[in-house]
Amino acid sequence: MSKDYTEYLDRFVVCLEEERFYDAHEALEEVWFPRRFEDEEEMKLLKGFINAAVSFELTKRGRLDPATRAWKNYEKYRPLLDAFNSVNTSYYKVLALRLEKMRESKI
Repeated sequence: MSKDYTEYLDRFVVCLEEERFYDAHEALEEVWFPRRFEDEEEMKLLKGFINAAVSFELTKRGRLDPATRAWKNYEKYRPLLDAFNSVNTSYYKVLALRLEKMRESKI
């Protein structure tokens, strides 16, 4: 059974809404970093969400090429949404759509 990461995901979303993208990245890194060497789809998906936040922060700083590379890392992990079941799956799906809408508005 997977762990409920709602607290971290909620902080991630608040930071995104406030355009505090570095802080958003930090919110999920609290979960991902200690488990970063695990070969688990959920951790890889969280890494993708972290990369999306990094992409937004880099865009904000005018570093468009690195931002594009970070976004491509998000896209690499996005298909994992359908690769596993978690208590967080429905939250992840909504979050992915939100990130993609944000990306469209920032391009």
